[in-house]
Amino acid sequence: MSVTWETLELHTARPFGIARWTHSTYPRTLVTFEQGGIVGRGEAAPNAFYGETRGTVEAVLPLLAGALTDGWDWDGLDARLKARMPQGHPSVRCALEMAAVEWAACAAGVPVWRLLGLSPSPLPESSYTVGLGELDDMRRQAREAVARGHGVLKVKLGTDRDEAILEALRREVPQVSLRVDANAGWTRPQAKRMLAVLEAARVELVEQPLAAGDLEGHAELRRLARVPIVADESLHHVPDVIRLAGAFDGVNLKLAKLGGPLRALAALRLARAHGLGVMMGCMIESSLGIAAAAHLAGLCDWADLDGALLLGEDPFTGLEWTAGRLERPTGVGWGVERR
Repeated sequence: MSVTWETLELHTARPFGIARWTHSTYPRTLVTFEQGGIVGRGEAAPNAFYGETRGTVEAVLPLLAGALTDGWDWDGLDARLKARMPQGHPSVRCALEMAAVEWAACAAGVPVWRLLGLSPSPLPESSYTVGLGELDDMRRQAREAVARGHGVLKVKLGTDRDEAILEALRREVPQVSLRVDANAGWTRPQAKRMLAVLEAARVELVEQPLAAGDLEGHAELRRLARVPIVADESLHHVPDVIRLAGAFDGVNLKLAKLGGPLRALAALRLARAHGLGVMMGCMIESSLGIAAAAHLAGLCDWADLDGALLLGEDPFTGLEWTAGRLERPTGVGWGVERR
């Protein structure tokens, strides 16, 4: 039995901008668990907004890797992780949990979704993200995505020129479904002003318009809006779903943020119990991380699984895309292979 890891630097095909930053390089740590000749794999996709960096991942992995001792013992893994480090480091926990779950699926000879008894339904069409940048560049991103067949675009906003951006993109690609992600970049007055703009642009939903901790502001905005409001930065842990239910119409679940596929599945079920819509989202990740999210996405209303599509080169193969439609992985385990 062994747990090993390596960190890769993933590069986006073009600089990727959101309200908080613009980056081109994303360190991702691949974890491999081997037991009895069977291998399971996971990916740690740290995000500084949630307190993780390449440095923290590489520092805590030697402390947490020993929690993974048996690919079938998922409850024991969770308990041992909590004993070693009660809080934080969700992307590391995600990588270890992913590795355990894939190991079990490979031992059983089935895809993960089948092992977990999840829906075989087709996945919702994924959005393709138009990152923040100069307006001409954002127009070009939208045109190129539509030319490749994408029918749903997610537009990154959170600036003082958001109205102009949204109006320009709606003129540029009038036929597509548009979603907006402000990444917690709006003030309350700005968000209220944008409601009419969102409606005029026929926006399907808006993610995290206000600061993560402003549940009162989100609840007020929800009462005023005709556009569904979806939580992202406000959601860190599974129990957060309960307190978010009064302020949002839906939640965006990301495995690397919640601590793994089993925790994401628990959050999904809790969201359904509270009448919330569910989006399966992602970080900038390789197709390994995206595949793990895809196994759960058949239970969701919306998908935002384009993280690997934004890369210049993906270290994994096996996911089948038809424009914005991701086919359910059919191979054993996560269904992807290292190049």
